Amino acid sequence: MAEKLIEIKDLQVSFGKGRKKFIAVDHVNIDIYKGETFSLVGESGSGKTTIGRAILRINPVTGGEIFYKGRKINGKISKELDMEIIKNCQMVFQDPMASLNERAKVDYIVSEGLINHKLYKDEADRKAKVDAALRDVGLLPEFSTRFPHEFSGGQRQRIGIARALVMNPEFIVLDEPISALDVSIRAQVLNLLNDLKKERDLTYLFVAHDLSVVRFISDRVAVIHKGRIVELAETEELFTNPLHPYTKALLSAVPIPDPYLERRKELLIYDPSMHDYSKDGPVWEEIKPGHFIYGNQAELEKYRKELGM
Repeated sequence: MAEKLIEIKDLQVSFGKGRKKFIAVDHVNIDIYKGETFSLVGESGSGKTTIGRAILRINPVTGGEIFYKGRKINGKISKELDMEIIKNCQMVFQDPMASLNERAKVDYIVSEGLINHKLYKDEADRKAKVDAALRDVGLLPEFSTRFPHEFSGGQRQRIGIARALVMNPEFIVLDEPISALDVSIRAQVLNLLNDLKKERDLTYLFVAHDLSVVRFISDRVAVIHKGRIVELAETEELFTNPLHPYTKALLSAVPIPDPYLERRKELLIYDPSMHDYSKDGPVWEEIKPGHFIYGNQAELEKYRKELGM
């Protein structure tokens, strides 16, 4: 049985207080297994990034629990465990320019984590780790003397990946790492991420809104809408047998390379008011092995019929 690296139980994250309180993540339950790429997909503002930031202790948790290798990591934890999370869990941010210090050279940007936490023996060791991280992402070590504005968008994102890799992590949150890149560069970065995963035995939480990209890189996919997971399944299962109306709407929006078929396809619009939960409340249920869905009993019965069960 696969080892659970990250466990999220009834996670809630909210911002503000009183009447201005906004619930960004609402009772989310997911497990991320060691060595897999687990993707979170949804529209902007659905809570995808908030979950990733909560795992890395950037966003405080309002309710629920987050476990790393069976140990609770939200709330107050020991300095030793906090340091372990900093070393083993990293993040690659969405905007490769905004996430890099434009006044610092690449050498400092990549090694900032090493410097802050004194994770090197001497200056030669620090420089060697920076050079190795740059090589791993396809950049030359001499690039370390340059500033971020001297690079293309794809190269800047590689620097961001190198900054995460230099800490030698086992879990990385990838927050829409290719959405700000040109289409021609996206495939290069995705292939790089896949290669690094195999070489270093990494585990990814891949945050995205583009299902076509998710299908290429993911082992399992969770679809999130307004802070709540509505469907979760293995990648091909989700694309072959989508059940929730929101999942179907997202899939219908994926562009088709053939212009003739693209013009003829039916674009589905998701309407949350179609769900009547006033009498029959929704539940999170495993409708078939590995395929989870959010809905009330009437909806679950409908989904079972769609699957021929």
